[in-house]
Amino acid sequence: MARFYLPASEWTAPSWELRGDEAHHAAKVLRLKQGDSCIVFDGCGRAAHAVVAEPPRSSGVLLVPGEECPPSPAVAHLTLCQAVPKGANMDLIVQKAVELGVSAIVPLLTDRTIVRLNAREAGAKRQKWQRIALEACKQCGQNTLPEVAVPLPFAEWLRRGAPEGLNVIASLVPGVRPVRDVLEEARARSVRRASLLVGPEGDFTDQETALALEAGFAPVTLGPIVLRVETAAFFGLAAMRYALD
Repeated sequence: MARFYLPASEWTAPSWELRGDEAHHAAKVLRLKQGDSCIVFDGCGRAAHAVVAEPPRSSGVLLVPGEECPPSPAVAHLTLCQAVPKGANMDLIVQKAVELGVSAIVPLLTDRTIVRLNAREAGAKRQKWQRIALEACKQCGQNTLPEVAVPLPFAEWLRRGAPEGLNVIASLVPGVRPVRDVLEEARARSVRRASLLVGPEGDFTDQETALALEAGFAPVTLGPIVLRVETAAFFGLAAMRYALD
């Protein structure tokens, strides 16, 4: 069944109206008709059935609200703190992170990040990645829309303080603890908030790693094989989701 996003602030109206991209998707891409059913979600965990009230137009689609969907089971709050990789890899990372149920995505610009962004470009990238996150929510049935932050320089982000909960950094340094052991301990303590910090191609510099450790991030190994940036993000998030839910 087709799914559409409607901000929570608009759910109090007796009828709902899809606008902008959502209306265009309903009217011109899916070609919904009057009387067709759909699912509407608010990005905050709530979803409900709805029926198209009149012939859809790309300028607006009027919906009649129906029965609310059962709430999704409570899951751990996961944040992906990701050094922006080259090419379109960040697009893929955002999409798959949403499918893995992250609550927030923080793009980071590090010393070895190939991508360089000024303020305008950073804002445009953030908007693009937020749209990708929304499309992923619609496709995978995720009713909570993760917030994608504006890309920030790594040191500046750390100065704002580490996220609440368990914080781990994927590390290539020999001798650090396996992520399995750290997550098993977190599960025993009923930890429900965790952040995964993943570096760029070539990993973090020694100075950046030291700053992360000072901020409270625990270094973990994801195994003996050196993973690509995107693979490390998916592996780490999947391990967190399995251990903490």
